[in-house]
Amino acid sequence: MGIKGLNRLISDNAPEAIRSSEIKNFFGRKVAIDASMCLYQYLIAVRQADGQQLMNQDGNTTSHLSGFFYRTIRMVENGIKPVYVFDGKPPDLKAGELEKRKTRRDEAIKMGEQIKDTGTMEEIKKFEKRTVRATREQNEEAKKLLKLMGIPFINAPCEAEAQCATLARDGKVYAAASEDMDTLCYQPTYLLRHLTYSEARKIPIDEVNAGVAISDLGLTRESFIDLCILLGCDYCETIRGIGPVTAFKLIKKHQNLDNIIEFIKKDEKLSKKYIIPDNWIYKQARELFLNPEVINSDEINLKWEEPDLSGLVDYMCKENGFAEDRIKNGAEKLKKSLKTGVQGRLDTFFKVIPKTDAQKKASLDKKRKSNSNDKKNNSKKTKTSFRRKK
Repeated sequence: MGIKGLNRLISDNAPEAIRSSEIKNFFGRKVAIDASMCLYQYLIAVRQADGQQLMNQDGNTTSHLSGFFYRTIRMVENGIKPVYVFDGKPPDLKAGELEKRKTRRDEAIKMGEQIKDTGTMEEIKKFEKRTVRATREQNEEAKKLLKLMGIPFINAPCEAEAQCATLARDGKVYAAASEDMDTLCYQPTYLLRHLTYSEARKIPIDEVNAGVAISDLGLTRESFIDLCILLGCDYCETIRGIGPVTAFKLIKKHQNLDNIIEFIKKDEKLSKKYIIPDNWIYKQARELFLNPEVINSDEINLKWEEPDLSGLVDYMCKENGFAEDRIKNGAEKLKKSLKTGVQGRLDTFFKVIPKTDAQKKASLDKKRKSNSNDKKNNSKKTKTSFRRKK
């Protein structure tokens, strides 16, 4: 999905829906994490100093194991109780997107080979990262590690982010954590982004209140889903020529994709400007968001257990070459943090009073004024810089 476009729309038109926080502010929270997204993220980001993936003595990649181990410990040390959710079978509608990803990966492999002898190290690394894909074996390795750590995980029947959102909406966990903005379509209470990023990157965690975002945008859940399809989702093409701002204006005016299509087709100029895909399957995509295939939350029992120290040493050190002292130290931190349990939070004892429409409008006006001032200041800086150069 057009993540930047949706982020900007929410930030500009529903600023109360997004709050930036430090990881420590989520102590005492249970969080459902999109494990499949993490797996891909760690395979790309966790590298040696020379840019190569971590590997064991047999030449098998271990970057994902390092990512799951150390970043899970960081969360648990900050009082978070994570549960990981793995993707199941992708819906048939996603086949086209998966094929596109494969094509892009094949092209990256080809380009990487072409510049291997002539390209810079940075260029070679860039194409190499585009070739990364998570294998079934790596999924199973991550699950084995989590089991040894005592961290619960769920095998979703279909999309992991849909299952994460369902757990949050049903009160099993506080929030769903994923980098995929599609998650908001499944209406979790909260969506956390950047939760699993490296601490070294110092990027704050974005906490998106899905209900407030949709409400303050002036949309229903159905119209919000149609907006996201218009911005670009994993299930179908979008209308060529329509960017985020235009998409939002059209949804606000016409409320749904059916009306937008009718509006475009009636105007010959618009029909040439905005290209609607042939046999567009947006209705099927909408249905997948409205009624995803998930496990009923009542059937899920989340349990965090004491880590298996000897099992972790055998798996991480003897089989995969990690330093024994670091794994033992990490396991001790995990054991100590999990023992403390979920502490009571002060905000559970007080009722949060929602802002009035007038307060929301004042906050939005303040945000817009601040953005306008920033643009003016940047413009002045650019002009001053230009004069100095002259």
